[in-house]
Amino acid sequence: MLMINLILILLIGGVVAIFSERLGADVPRKVALAVVIIDLIYLLIALSTIPQLETLQAPVPSDPETWLMYYSVEWIPAFGIKIELALDGLSMLMVLLTLILGAVAVSASWTDIKVRQGFFEANLLWTLAGVLGVFMALDLFLFFLFWEVMLIPMYFMIAIWGHENRGYAAMKFFIFTQASGLLMLVSILALVVIHHGNTGVWTFSYFDLLSAQIAAQTAFWLMLGFFVAFVVKLPGFPFHTWLPDAHTQAPTAGSVILAGILLKTGAYGLIRFAVPLFPQASMEFAPVALWLGVAGVIYGAILAFGQTDFKRLVAYSSVSHMGFVLLGVYAWNILALQGAVMQMVAHGFSTAALFMIAGSLQERLHTRDMREMGGLWQNMPRMGAIAMFFIVASLGLPGLGNFVAEFLVLLGLFQVDRLLAVIAALGLITGAAYSLLLMQRSFQGEPDETRQLVDFGTREMLTMAVMMTALIVLGIYPQPILDISRPVVESLISFSSIVTGGSL
Repeated sequence: MLMINLILILLIGGVVAIFSERLGADVPRKVALAVVIIDLIYLLIALSTIPQLETLQAPVPSDPETWLMYYSVEWIPAFGIKIELALDGLSMLMVLLTLILGAVAVSASWTDIKVRQGFFEANLLWTLAGVLGVFMALDLFLFFLFWEVMLIPMYFMIAIWGHENRGYAAMKFFIFTQASGLLMLVSILALVVIHHGNTGVWTFSYFDLLSAQIAAQTAFWLMLGFFVAFVVKLPGFPFHTWLPDAHTQAPTAGSVILAGILLKTGAYGLIRFAVPLFPQASMEFAPVALWLGVAGVIYGAILAFGQTDFKRLVAYSSVSHMGFVLLGVYAWNILALQGAVMQMVAHGFSTAALFMIAGSLQERLHTRDMREMGGLWQNMPRMGAIAMFFIVASLGLPGLGNFVAEFLVLLGLFQVDRLLAVIAALGLITGAAYSLLLMQRSFQGEPDETRQLVDFGTREMLTMAVMMTALIVLGIYPQPILDISRPVVESLISFSSIVTGGSL
């Protein structure tokens, strides 16, 4: 029941946050922070009872008994729909990342939200609950349900508490993700019907559908439905256009959740569902996906370089960084996949921190325009130093988690396609250009002596310290993350190779 309880705690916590507003304007955020921390502690206590994770056997994708945790109960037996949840090393890392960054998002909303604080914190907690469901659900009907559920509270967060053009951004976000999600639903239903035609059994279980016998052309179109849904959420080129608007208009906590958590659901879906369910079709499509990944890396970096809006620049940098994840997934070897997983974790911390800094600047300066900034390090030295740390982390400074991630992806990609690896490596150069430009325009230069700005306080410094520590540990000692993810990666690669006759 652990996995169900993790979701229920957040759902019930959201209801409590709404009613707690009657006790005081600042009570909902305290409730939300307490709920997320309780959820995190509950998970850590449960994980502490498991033997050393690095010594566990590799989970067999089609055998739930080999996973870290598994729970299944009938829900709609007539159609073979279950409440089926499971946890392996990959999903465990994503759940931990979600809860840690959930606490960061609550901290980011501490002074940013002025009205209807209870409803805001409720939407934040419900979004986290939906994301946890996505990372743990292995009944495809339940997975799709959580996939859609997490969009609704995020839509409200942007539409109600966003900035000047929030209505347009919220609608664009919802249409992109909803339309692509419907493509995935069609693919899920077609996959289930085909499996029923072959076996006479109705089932939405991931473990059963992995063995579905599908004609090659049909498998290609079904795979494409999953691919588009996940790449839109990633987001990958050319489906990325919703992201800059959503990030720019979202409140700070919304941007933290979007960049740190929601984008990772797309990457997770590619690794967990798109390739394993359709390995042969994915292998044939891999060259196209790799070129889309390279295009995202370069195009996102070039557009980031041309921005004057702080949040919009960081948003386009996410498009570039998620391009490395797409490259890592479709290179489909151990090094590249481990690099993709590491990028999902490291990018979550570095970009969430940059959006929190952007939100703090907008709260103090009432602008996101870097042309109206400059010299802020002199006005706010603590914020300046922390911004410098996360900016160099984002550009891939050796010794920090982002460098390890991008290095592993490029190393794995080099084994598959040397030309693509060389082109993708140019993204590191363009990344350095826009990152240093961000620092120069915002925090360097002559300070405005008339500004009376408040530097980061204890709450902000503590929140930033958590993310800084995480990136330093990931950069200096990434082995625990690699040990946890390696068995999952190896089992997925092995399973795909068996299904395709060793051609992967």
